[in-house]
Amino acid sequence: MNRRNLLAAALAGPAMTAAAPSAAAPATGPARPHVVAADGARLFLRDWGAGRPVVFLAGWTLSSDMWAYQMAPLSEAGFRCIAYDRRGHGKSDDPGHGYDYDTLADDLAAVLDALDLRDVVLVAHSMAGGEAVRYLSRHGKSGRVARVLFLAPTLPCLARKADNPNGVPMEMLEMGRKAFLADFPGWLDANTDPFVVPETSQGIRTWIKAMMMQASMKAIVDCNRAMITADFRDEMAAIDLPCLVIHGDRDASAPLAITGQPAAGLLKNGRLKVYPGAPHGLFATHIAPLNADLAAFARA
Repeated sequence: MNRRNLLAAALAGPAMTAAAPSAAAPATGPARPHVVAADGARLFLRDWGAGRPVVFLAGWTLSSDMWAYQMAPLSEAGFRCIAYDRRGHGKSDDPGHGYDYDTLADDLAAVLDALDLRDVVLVAHSMAGGEAVRYLSRHGKSGRVARVLFLAPTLPCLARKADNPNGVPMEMLEMGRKAFLADFPGWLDANTDPFVVPETSQGIRTWIKAMMMQASMKAIVDCNRAMITADFRDEMAAIDLPCLVIHGDRDASAPLAITGQPAAGLLKNGRLKVYPGAPHGLFATHIAPLNADLAAFARA
């Protein structure tokens, strides 16, 4: 894969996922279809099952739909599975602002507080890893979160800096944003293959593209800017909760050497598990091992 494809994938964040109609697994938890954020934005919520709460945070441009094949089986295996659509994504409000990590972390706090969740296992994919880290920096003293699973994170710092020489040059990251501002559907078409495996069906690819296109362009642009400019190294070094980083060694969106490996190394109580041959969309391509690892981590 050439450098240009690598860059495009890095910008794409969430990669591919498997499709499942939301009606296929009706909520069995409290009837809370929305949570209201501090600024009044309504966040669409899914709440399935009962037991230890596992809160899923979706990747860039994706919604809570992406977790269907994790939430459905785990909600039947003794866990309360909760996911919400980030502002400007899916069925949540698009207020036109608040797509910075501070506000997104406060939105997560609003969800945890509204549901009064404790002993939470956070599961954060791609860009959402930064929301989990910033939540712990801003709200960690609440004691609601017990452990964190970072799935194919874009952490700790994507951009190249003097003290981060393995990062991607900022000018290349900015080029990616210009490309999807010119033609986002075409940009998605051009950057699909590295996110999945050759066996991924065209139906799933089409469904993913449709889901990603539900995000507002304002959210797409601002979240992308937040993701590529963020530097979470100091914040991650302060986290002492048990953490698991799961990453694929064929991840073109967030290459293991500049994300998963250094991210795990920064965490005081973190470990890294690498899936051979897995791309960024490992939650769709490696469902069985991921669900087994997720359940084991949540039961610990």
